[in-house]
Amino acid sequence: MNYYGAKEIAASFRTVRNNTLKIAEDIPEDKYSFRPAEGSRTVAQTLIHISNVHRFALAINRDPVLSTMEGFNFMAFHGPLAASEEQPMTKAQIVARLTAGGEEFESWVKTLSDDFLGQAVAMPMGGDRPSRTRFDMLIAVKEHEMHHRGQLMLVERMLGITPHLTRDMQARRAAMEAAAKKS
Repeated sequence: MNYYGAKEIAASFRTVRNNTLKIAEDIPEDKYSFRPAEGSRTVAQTLIHISNVHRFALAINRDPVLSTMEGFNFMAFHGPLAASEEQPMTKAQIVARLTAGGEEFESWVKTLSDDFLGQAVAMPMGGDRPSRTRFDMLIAVKEHEMHHRGQLMLVERMLGITPHLTRDMQARRAAMEAAAKKS
């Protein structure tokens, strides 16, 4: 029995993307140009980067389905995505990109079979391992987004914004404390 398959990947990705969207909404548009340190991405660039993360997984596992990364021109693939991070976009455009990309990835992932998820994709020589499963590659999309979302939560703190996950936890704690006082 497999406890974590395509539907679970899609659902967990949806949770992560919904949290990212909440952060994108919570940060005011006039702070989208904020850069926490020289050489780092702005808020807008980070959100655009997140909106692109799933595209690599699709390029390997859907458009077309590759069995090896040998010969895959990562720089040619990555170049236009990196360039898109430099293009000015409004908050609404960025949120729309995050929403559309999330829906595209989630709706595709939940259709995948366990057999497909278990397939190995050969990695180029000299890498840290000879192959990765499609499952691993798809989970990496969520992990990559969570990495950057953590950065954005720290940026929220730098901007004087309490992240929504913290606000939610504080509300639950206050409700528990109030309930305990009543008993």
